[in-house]
Amino acid sequence: MSFWKSLFGGGDGTPAAAAGPKTAKSVEHNGFRIEAQPYPEGGQFQLAGTISKEIDGVRREHRYVRADRFASMEDAADYAILKGRQIVDQQGERIFG
Repeated sequence: MSFWKSLFGGGDGTPAAAAGPKTAKSVEHNGFRIEAQPYPEGGQFQLAGTISKEIDGVRREHRYVRADRFASMEDAADYAILKGRQIVDQQGERIFG
């Protein structure tokens, strides 16, 4: 694949960023949905995820990214779930406000 194709989405007509984050693992915790969405960065995987919950019929979402990087996507996903649980336990629905 050429440099330009990889830079602009692989040549299939869809920009790479339009695909959105890929969920590697997800869990339910205290009524919240936590999705681990690590992404490649600097030869490693950056810890990232999304916490969501439906409130009054509206889906609310909070995205988090941390400075932690891991050698494998599986390790990054595991820690993203742990971090998501910690955020939910500490802040609850306040994360959406």
